Amino acid sequence: MKLYADSSREFVRATTQNRIVDRLRHAFEDHYRHPPAPSEINAWNNSLKAMALLISEARLDDNGVLLEYELPSSSRRLDCMLTGLNARGEANAVIVELKQWEKAYPTDGDKRVRTFVGHAERDMLHPAVQVDAYRRYLEDMQSAFYDDANPIRLGACAYLHNYGLAPDDALLDPKFQPYLDAAPVFDKLSTDQLTTYLSDSVGAGHGLPLLDRIENSEHRPSRKLMQHVAETIKGDHEWVLLDEQLVIFDRVLASIEQSLRDNQKRIVLINGGPGTGKSVVAINLLARLMQLGRHAHYSTASKAFTSTLRKRLGPRGSALATYFNNYGSAPADSVDVLICDEAHRLKKDSTNRFTPAAKKTGKTQLDELVSAARVSVFFVDDLQVVRAGEIGNAELIRQEAARRGVPLSEHRLEVQFRCAGSAGFVNWVDNTLDIRKTANILWNERERFDFRIVESVQALDGLIAARARQKHTTARLMAGYCWPWSDVQADGSLVEDVQIGDWRRPWNARPEGKFKPKEAPPAELWAYDPKGYGQVGCVYTAQGFEFDYAGVIWGNDLTYDWETHRWVVDPKRSHDRGAKNGLQVNTPQGRERFLALVKNTYRVLLSRGMKGCYVHFLDKGTERFVRSRVEAGGSIGAMLDRQAKAR
Repeated sequence: MKLYADSSREFVRATTQNRIVDRLRHAFEDHYRHPPAPSEINAWNNSLKAMALLISEARLDDNGVLLEYELPSSSRRLDCMLTGLNARGEANAVIVELKQWEKAYPTDGDKRVRTFVGHAERDMLHPAVQVDAYRRYLEDMQSAFYDDANPIRLGACAYLHNYGLAPDDALLDPKFQPYLDAAPVFDKLSTDQLTTYLSDSVGAGHGLPLLDRIENSEHRPSRKLMQHVAETIKGDHEWVLLDEQLVIFDRVLASIEQSLRDNQKRIVLINGGPGTGKSVVAINLLARLMQLGRHAHYSTASKAFTSTLRKRLGPRGSALATYFNNYGSAPADSVDVLICDEAHRLKKDSTNRFTPAAKKTGKTQLDELVSAARVSVFFVDDLQVVRAGEIGNAELIRQEAARRGVPLSEHRLEVQFRCAGSAGFVNWVDNTLDIRKTANILWNERERFDFRIVESVQALDGLIAARARQKHTTARLMAGYCWPWSDVQADGSLVEDVQIGDWRRPWNARPEGKFKPKEAPPAELWAYDPKGYGQVGCVYTAQGFEFDYAGVIWGNDLTYDWETHRWVVDPKRSHDRGAKNGLQVNTPQGRERFLALVKNTYRVLLSRGMKGCYVHFLDKGTERFVRSRVEAGGSIGAMLDRQAKAR
């Protein structure tokens, strides 16, 4: 989708006659069904006049101009793209990122600077970082730039038409040099260099046919990208498949390949509890499908998990890690295989109160996902729903297959690879929380999994700190959502919201807000970044991840009532708006639903550890009940600790 595509001659004429902004505004309203923001109109007025003057100076009068071009399967839009031939007759395009900035300031980030936008100072991507990412995305995902006998060569630059670069400018910091080499930044005093850059790239004209090629090209990953993703995943020891996981992987891959060969739409459903390896199987499916040349995406609803996967796949592979709400406008069967991890986090639809009318498809989110793919693969755990708006479950997916009349392949992962391989621990947690009845009524402390109830939060913090100091060991402290969650402060510090007596710690950095954390990682990387230790994580940043040792603060939002012998929930003790949203928690039905969500929250937190889980209870009655479900015998972990100290 684009808001404008025409010749450079017509673009200059429309801008000179003050018609270009009206054309963009009308195109925006036609597509999005609401007017553009005044700030966007102001940006068009200022930046496009500067761009038109630049095109005139460079005498680019036979070129193609794309404005506000939306990257496929993304909500991001390019400001401007010029197309044309160079002096050697080679097809070229140049992305030009237009900025109204006047000054930038340094930050401690390796990709960010600070500038004044939106009536406040904010951390923003360096312009070269931003536009180079657009270039790499299109080179990997749009066939006009890679899959032709004469592919269009793509360049990128940024034009800061109000900016005067100083010799010691924050934008010229040496840490940005690799990005500046790939995508140069030009200021208001370097228009001669910019006109030369554009003339060298597209100065021979004949740009309109190239616009048509770009707009009519196919959106799918290049062979090089597929190979990169496959090799990255195969080279990561954390994504190695074992035993039952290999069997399920082989069965699912066979059914996918058969469906693609027969051109038969199919839905695949994989059930599995915490620690059974759902995500490991999902990521290996992506790698293998890439090796086979299949257009596959890995999708979740988790910003934390998606951001972490994107970081591990690198900038190139990140385009294949998407969100469930990215497929509302995707053409039918445009993806060969859509791998939907944590499908219990599906929502009723992909809209929110900010969604423009044109983006509202009227479809359910599940319908959008299944429509977009020839084969859709869903990994689900019905007992990991922790938000009121999440509706994903195995039965819903079965019903969608029946409604469409398409084959459904169903598989189940049973073997526990987390909690020291003890399925009994997860079963015990489920039984203790009265989520489902299991045979594991009592937990035997002599099991290999190191589960301990800790008397004080200081002792809990000390245990996790000790584990985190061990070589090649990951440990995180988490808590029920029983304290407020403050924004990152202007100086980049975190507020110590989690307070128990004189013990205080901050939550992990809040994902939204004006300011970026200075010492701590962003919220979406808390579980993966070593600097995440020291902050308390909540279910929204911990779900989908695993650590060697998990420390859990069990708050007063969920307690055990000894008189009624039931679990009870206290909405007033909870700050979890995601779980409360839309629920009438003062009604019996709403309270019962909220109780189920909070139980699931603690189930998720307790099942994050691979080797051990340590818990501190704020409510002593609840602690007494959980202790009554533990068969004394001495923790295996405590015994190993004593042996280590003796040595």
